Amino acid sequence: MGSYRDARLRLPREDIGLPEDRGCLRLVLAVPLVALYVPAAYTCCLALAMRPDPDSPYDQLREDARFLGGCSVFLCLLGLLITITPLYRRTLTRWWFAAPALIATVAYVRARTV
Repeated sequence: MGSYRDARLRLPREDIGLPEDRGCLRLVLAVPLVALYVPAAYTCCLALAMRPDPDSPYDQLREDARFLGGCSVFLCLLGLLITITPLYRRTLTRWWFAAPALIATVAYVRARTV
């Protein structure tokens, strides 16, 4: 009985997430993340490019920059929520957390300091 158990442990186990199959899966899983991070980066760049009048406290560009910064942070957080799901964590590398964290940080600082 012990030998059967040892033989069972030595048999190669088939894994669903084989490393050679992850290349295509990474591309498929990256599509929704890229669809969120590209608009987030664009709105962050727009928020950074807006230069409101420093003398006027009621300048509309100031509110627009805050809104765009908030939209960018929201899109990044939505992408990060998708990225922390088990399927994404197993398949994608940790670098997928770096870009949205950087974009969200820049957008948040811009929205708060306009």
